[in-house]
Amino acid sequence: MLRSGGQWLRGLRLPRFPPRGTPGRPRSVCSREGVRISKGFRCQDSPIPIPLRSRLLAVSSVSIRRWSVGRQTQRGKPTLICRNTMERQSRNSDNWRWLCWCESGLSLGQSRHERCGPPGKIGAHCWIYLARSLTTYFHPGINLKKIHYYSIKLYEKLEEETGQAVGFHQPGSIRIATTPVRVDEFKYQMTRTGWHATEQYIIEPEKIQEMFPLLNMNKILAGLYNPGDGHIDPYSLTMALAAGARKYGALLKYPALVTSLKPRSDGTWDVETPQGSVRANRIVNAAGFWAREVGKMIGLEHPLIPVQHQYVVTSSIPEVKALKRELPVLRDLEGSFYLRQERDGLLFGPYESQEKMKVQDTWVTNGVPPGFGKELFESDLDRIMEHIEIAMEMVPVLKKADIINVVNGPITYSPDILPMVGPHQGVRNYWVAVGFGYGIIHAGGVGKYLSDWILHGEPPFDLIELDPNRYGKWTTTQYTEAKARESYGFNNIVGYPKEERFAGRPTQRVSGLYKTLESKCSMGFHAGWEQPHWFYKPGQDTGYRPSFRRTNWFEPVGSEYKQVMQRVGVIDLSPFGKFNIKGQDSIRLLDHLFANVIPKVGFTNISHMLTPKGRVYAELTVSHQSPGEFLLVTGSGSELHDLRWIEEEAVRGRYDVEIKNVTDEFGVLGVAGPHARKVLQKLTSEDLSDDAFKFLQTKSLKFSNIPVTAIRISYTGELGWELYHRREDSAALYDVIMNAGQEEGIDNFGTYAMNALRLEKAFRAWGSEMNCDTNPLEAGLEYFVKLNKPADFIGKQALKQIRAKGLTRRLVCLTLATDDVDPEGNESVWWNGKVVGNTTSGSYSYSIQKSLAFAYVPIELSQVGQQVEVELLGRNYPATIIQEPLVLTEQTRNQLQKNGGKDKM
Repeated sequence: MLRSGGQWLRGLRLPRFPPRGTPGRPRSVCSREGVRISKGFRCQDSPIPIPLRSRLLAVSSVSIRRWSVGRQTQRGKPTLICRNTMERQSRNSDNWRWLCWCESGLSLGQSRHERCGPPGKIGAHCWIYLARSLTTYFHPGINLKKIHYYSIKLYEKLEEETGQAVGFHQPGSIRIATTPVRVDEFKYQMTRTGWHATEQYIIEPEKIQEMFPLLNMNKILAGLYNPGDGHIDPYSLTMALAAGARKYGALLKYPALVTSLKPRSDGTWDVETPQGSVRANRIVNAAGFWAREVGKMIGLEHPLIPVQHQYVVTSSIPEVKALKRELPVLRDLEGSFYLRQERDGLLFGPYESQEKMKVQDTWVTNGVPPGFGKELFESDLDRIMEHIEIAMEMVPVLKKADIINVVNGPITYSPDILPMVGPHQGVRNYWVAVGFGYGIIHAGGVGKYLSDWILHGEPPFDLIELDPNRYGKWTTTQYTEAKARESYGFNNIVGYPKEERFAGRPTQRVSGLYKTLESKCSMGFHAGWEQPHWFYKPGQDTGYRPSFRRTNWFEPVGSEYKQVMQRVGVIDLSPFGKFNIKGQDSIRLLDHLFANVIPKVGFTNISHMLTPKGRVYAELTVSHQSPGEFLLVTGSGSELHDLRWIEEEAVRGRYDVEIKNVTDEFGVLGVAGPHARKVLQKLTSEDLSDDAFKFLQTKSLKFSNIPVTAIRISYTGELGWELYHRREDSAALYDVIMNAGQEEGIDNFGTYAMNALRLEKAFRAWGSEMNCDTNPLEAGLEYFVKLNKPADFIGKQALKQIRAKGLTRRLVCLTLATDDVDPEGNESVWWNGKVVGNTTSGSYSYSIQKSLAFAYVPIELSQVGQQVEVELLGRNYPATIIQEPLVLTEQTRNQLQKNGGKDKM
C-alpha cells in the first residue's frame, strides 16, 4: 500500500512526499461535487501544462471550444476556416479570408460557458497528458485507418512546413501476443490491412527481442508491428499548427467565452460571447468534456462521460539509457497496458477492468467543476496494481525503477469509445466532433475529414461508425455510463468478428417480442434494439462463443436456412428505421432524392439516395401507400443517418412535406418460405394469391383482426411478406402466425440465416457492398438507377460522367474452398502475388457447402471463372468468380417455370 512518506510499492520506488498540508506537497483542490483533484504532478519536459491536441477548423463555421470563437465575416466577405490543412483550397484569395482555431484538451478541444481560458497563451488550462500523445497507424476498423494515416503524415511534415519543432518520435510499435487466439487476431487484422496504405507486419519472437531487448520473452508468441508509430509532444504540435495557420493568413482569437447558442430561422446561428454576438453559417461542437454542456444549450444530451485514466512515469533506468536507439511503443494486450520510452526512463499506462475503473459521473450530473483546467485527479495505484505487476514481469527493469510521476486525468468516452463526428440530426447546421477516447491520433485526420465534408457537401469517405446519429433517445445516462465502463475495461480484449457486448442491455428500445424470444435465441444489438441473431434448440450450446472460426451457431444457422428454403420461417425485423412522408411536394422531393423512379400507388421498390459525387449514401424501401403518402424503410443502423439527409434536402429545397419518424411506433415481422402464403392465408380473407397480391405490392389488411401493412418482399429472396404493425400488437401477431403455421412446420430464424440467404441471392447490403466509398454502377445496382428519368436527382450528373469515363473496378461474387473459416468482409483479395481488392461481406453457403463472398476487384479481373485468392487467418484460399446469383429468387424461379425454364439451385 502507498503510505504518506512511503518509498516502495511491491518493487517500484515511489516519490517521497511530505505529509498532507505541508509546504512542497502536491496540492489538492475540492470541486463542488467533492472530487479531489491534484495539481502537483508535472511533466519534466514542459514547464507548462500540455494540451492533448490541436485543430484547425472548417468552412464558414464557428467552433465551440474553451477559448476560441472567430467572426464569420469581415467587410461583407465570407470566412473560410480550414481545419488541419496547411495548403490553400482552390479559392480566390481576394474573396476569402483564412481563419483557423486551435483547440486543446482531452478530446477535440474544450469549451464551456462558465469561464474561459487565460488570455495570451495557446494551450493554457490543458492537460499534462503525455500518454495520450501516442500515435499509431493501427485501428481494427477499416476507414478509421485513413484517419490515423492522414494524422501521422500531417505531423511528419509540419516541422518542415512551419519551422516549428513538434517533438515527433516514430520508433514504431509492437502489439504482443501471448496466446494462440491473440495470434489469430493478428492474422485477422493483417488481412484487413493488406488493401490499405498502412504498413503492418506480424513478426516472430526473435525479431521482437531484437527490437525491444528489455522484454521477458517467456510467453511471447508473436508481435504485430507498425513502422512509423510513436508519440508526439502535444504542446509543440499545437504551436506548429498555429504557426502554419498564421502562415496562411489565419486569425486566432482567444479567449472568447461562449454563453449561448441561438438558432435563426434561416439556419444560421448567433453565438453569444462577452465580446459580442457572432453570426455563423454553422457551428461545430468540439468541446471535449464540455461537449455535453454545449449541447445542453440547444436541448441536446450528447452521450458522453469522462473516465479517469492513469499512467506512470519512471526516472532514468540504466538499461534504457544504454540503448542505442529508442524502443518501439509496446502494447501488452493480455496485460492491458501500453509502455514507451520517456527520455531515459519508461512510461506505462494500464486500462483497468470495468469493475475497477472510475467514471467521473458527477461531471455528467453537475457539470465540469468551475475553474477546472490544468488540474488532475489524485492517483490511485491500488486500482492499477494488477497491471503494474504484469508490466514488471514483462519488462523486468521496471522492478528497480523509481516512479517520479503518477498522472490521473479525464478522457471523454462515448458508449462505444468511438468519437462522434459530423452533422447532427434534428438541428440545422449543428456539427459535432466530440468523444475522442484515443487522443491525438485522430486530430489531423478528423480535421481534414470534417473540412472536406463541409466544403464539398458530402463525406470524403464512409465513416458511419462515427456518425453522431448512431445514438438516439434510447441512449440514457445510465446506458452511457455502463457502456463507457465496459468499453474502457475492454480496451485490449480480443476483437472477434460478430462481437457482442452486453453492458447496458437491454435498453428501453425492445420489440414487442423481446420477452417471448429472449430465452430461445442469441440476441444481437442493433441501434438500441435487441434482435435475434440465431436460435437454439434443447441440448445445443446456448452460450456466446465468439471465434475467428466456425463456432456454436454454425449448425443452428444451417437449420434455420433449411427452414426458410423448405418450409416457412418468422423473423423479427422491428429494428428497421421507418419514416412516413406526405404532403403536396412529397413525390417531387422523393424524385429528387432517389435514383429510382417513384413506385405507383400500392407498390414498393428499392431506391438509393446518392451523394453529389454519385456515391451511395443510403438504400431504402419506398412504398407508395396512398396518393402522395409514403412509407420509407431503412436499416436499423442508418435510421437517423438517412432521416437527417432527407430532412435537410426537404428544407434546402423548400418542399411542402411532412416527415415523421415512426420507427419506435411500429414493429415488423418477416414471414418467408415456400409455405408463407399458405400460413398467412389462414389469418385473413384478403386474397394472397400471386395474381391478387403481386411481388412488391403493398396493402393494408388484417390478420386475425390485427391491422397490418403488408409488403410482399423478403430479404431472403424467398416467397415472403414484411408485416408492419403497431408495436404493442407484435406479440399477438406473432402468436397467431405461429399457431397458424403448426401444420407447415413453422419456426423462427435470425439475422445470421438471413445473411446467408441474401448472399446466395446476390442481394447487396448497404454498409458492405455499397456506401459512400462506392458508386451504384460498380456495385451492380444499375437496375435501380434510372438515368433517363426526367427528375435531376442528386448525383445524376456525376453518375453520367462515371459511366462515360468507365469503371475501374466491379463487385463480383466469389466461391471459396475453405476449411473451418469463412469470410466476413474486408479481407484482402490476391492475384498474381499482389493485393488487388477486398471482400465486402461473406458467409457459408449451406446450399453448395462452400464459403461465399462479395468482393471488389479490378475490372480486368471481374470475368466469370476468374481465379483469385482470399486471405483468411494468414492463409490464401483459392476463390472463383461465379455467375450471380448462386440461387435464383423465388420470383425468378416461378417466372422460369412459367416460361418452361429450369430452376437454378
